[in-house]
Amino acid sequence: MPNPFQPLQSALRTLVENAQVLPATGQVVVDMVTPDLEEIYDQRTTGEATVQTVWETDARLLYRSIQPIPRSEEHGFRYFIDGSARTYFIGTVLEQDRSTPVQVSQVGAAMVKREDDGRIRVTSNRRTILLTLEKSQVSDPLWQDLEQALTGVPGYTLCDSATNNRYADAMDLQESRPRGAHRANWHMRELEIELAQSLPRANDEWLVVDGSLGNEFETWRGAPLVGVAKTFRRDSRFEFGTGPRDRKINLFGLLKDLQENQRTIVFPRNNEGRIVFWYVRIRPQKGLDYPLMGVIKVEMPNLDREPVDSQLVDRISGWLIAERRVTPYGRDGRWHAHLYPIYIAEQVIRSQFYSEEVLKLGIRWPFQIST
Repeated sequence: MPNPFQPLQSALRTLVENAQVLPATGQVVVDMVTPDLEEIYDQRTTGEATVQTVWETDARLLYRSIQPIPRSEEHGFRYFIDGSARTYFIGTVLEQDRSTPVQVSQVGAAMVKREDDGRIRVTSNRRTILLTLEKSQVSDPLWQDLEQALTGVPGYTLCDSATNNRYADAMDLQESRPRGAHRANWHMRELEIELAQSLPRANDEWLVVDGSLGNEFETWRGAPLVGVAKTFRRDSRFEFGTGPRDRKINLFGLLKDLQENQRTIVFPRNNEGRIVFWYVRIRPQKGLDYPLMGVIKVEMPNLDREPVDSQLVDRISGWLIAERRVTPYGRDGRWHAHLYPIYIAEQVIRSQFYSEEVLKLGIRWPFQIST
């Protein structure tokens, strides 16, 4: 098999010939995104932790029992999108008194469609390899040479870790190496949005996007969709009523009484209603390790900012509960909150990634040029 990373060699040689390189021991080192990205991004994009109002037409009950709605009865969700990103540290570049880590990322997103007979097929996917440095820490001529080395090379992109990096900005990360890993995850997010925007606006074919929707969906005008988060902010507080009968509870207090096949009442993000959210328990607490396991957070754009139809929320929740039937138990630590088609979309992308062994063999710094 030819070296899939051969196109990178020209860029790596450019760095070696124009700056000093300190290669990573063992060629590549995996850079993990920590802490939990979904939880932190949810926390930083949803405004105040305290929610003081509810946002649905029938707001009498805090919890509503939901009947699962299988595909054979009503096939609501047709499309599912998920992405994945893996980042590897391959060395450090020194140029005069400046330095930057050099990282290579495999990034992708896939959209699958489920047919009426239950078969799932891939409708489209995006995949790219990023070469990431902090642009401000290298000279303009060196950056331009890197751009030229990758110009016209399909599937490869040169990235600046300091710009267009909403995940890192939301977490106020300053260190270059963590920012590089988060830049790859933001690129993944952009690919997911690109796939979602490719769908026609059809009211009977809903889309599920993995994870929190974020502020970028506040003006969404594409296909009807929901975001489903398996992990989410835990510092949320909820205030109900006023005066002597007011009630204040935190997220744990809200979810501890949420039973299997129930949803909570709908809340507005930022108390404005551009995006609304609610929680659904798709698996019973019994047998799970933690009370928040088995619960998903559902988010939905709400452009008119009016209270959403409770019957519609019930239907959406019923569709979601029915998606729990097949689960990657034992293959993914998040099995308790997985929707199977989302899991399939994730596996489509990961199956196209090169292994760490291939990276170690395929990415090698050219010999350092003596000066």
